[in-house]
Amino acid sequence: MIRFKLSAMMFLQYFIWGAWFVTLGTYLGTTLKFDGPEIGAAYGTMAIGAIIAPFFVGMVADRFFATQKILAMLHLLGAVLLFWASNEGVFGSFYPVLIGYALCYAPTLALTNSLAFDNMQDPAKEFPLVRVLGTIGWIVAGQVIGQLGLEATAVPMQIAAGASVLLGLFCLMLPDTPPHAAGRPLNIRDVLGLDALALMKDRSFGAFVIGSFLLCIPLQFYYAFTNLFLNELGMVAPASKMTLGQMSEILFMLLLPVFLIRFGTKNILLMGMAAWGARYLLFANGNVGGGAWMLYGGILLHGICYDFFFVTGQIYVDQRASVKIRAAAQGFLTFITQGVGYLIGSFASGVVVQQFATATGGHDWHAIWLRPAVGAAMILVVFALVFRPGETRRAET
Repeated sequence: MIRFKLSAMMFLQYFIWGAWFVTLGTYLGTTLKFDGPEIGAAYGTMAIGAIIAPFFVGMVADRFFATQKILAMLHLLGAVLLFWASNEGVFGSFYPVLIGYALCYAPTLALTNSLAFDNMQDPAKEFPLVRVLGTIGWIVAGQVIGQLGLEATAVPMQIAAGASVLLGLFCLMLPDTPPHAAGRPLNIRDVLGLDALALMKDRSFGAFVIGSFLLCIPLQFYYAFTNLFLNELGMVAPASKMTLGQMSEILFMLLLPVFLIRFGTKNILLMGMAAWGARYLLFANGNVGGGAWMLYGGILLHGICYDFFFVTGQIYVDQRASVKIRAAAQGFLTFITQGVGYLIGSFASGVVVQQFATATGGHDWHAIWLRPAVGAAMILVVFALVFRPGETRRAET
């Protein structure tokens, strides 16, 4: 029964995100006529949430409230804010409300993971089977939004708000999970993950973190603008087509352990980086006619892009950090990549997209996609030259 509840929690957690996040750029650009920088800024709200989340989790969630209760509060408040945002049509009023929502949602990503781990007998075996329901939830959301033709409307945000209410109430039925650090003095080093900075003294680990940070800048082009791009090209129900990426993610997640043994950490990371550049080149030259295979190819590369880069990176950090600072190291990596890196990428992608806006209201997507393709390729070359995972030894601090 507990596993069923945890699986349902994961399904709804990622259904919410998948329902509004993928198609937001199309709604903002097509219906509300927001420009590129404004769309990029809207996507940057989740990066802001990722930056703030460790502070919230470390200072509040870990010390004062049971995890299931704070999850319920955050999702219910988030539902109100997301529904509010869906009714705002001016950037000046839409943006701060969306920031408020991101500050509610971002901490729930870590909290749902921690609640699941706390209520498992063997997390290494049980967690993947539970977490995969999150990916399925994202897929279901994309299929619903795409097949109903809702991509250029505010309805996806309203569907996500409704699902957030449902999850908020459901969280009250999850197993009681008291705060781990209740009664312990507040340690700012723990909250900020500063102990993980000791790992940066190692050249290879530092190269890994800096390379990951830099790559996350061109990566944000995909998350913020792919759905708008496919809609402008005339693809039918692109939100549904984009769920092929999550389907490939499941496949490559299963293959990842075999690939790591066969090719090693460095080569898998390089494959992940190369896949991002290849995806952008395919998008730059694809169309809905004879070049449709390029569009589908770019989408299907998502499994390699995400699993080989992000998941492998998390495994690498887990291997290189000592038990004492392992959690801090993972938090530090998330802060640098999905926080700071994505935030810079959100604004950079918005500026580039606006630069290549056409007089007819569309965009020169060939020129746009070449920019992150070149950026990813340059980072790949430098990373291949300086990253030496075999030189690093597990830090004991």
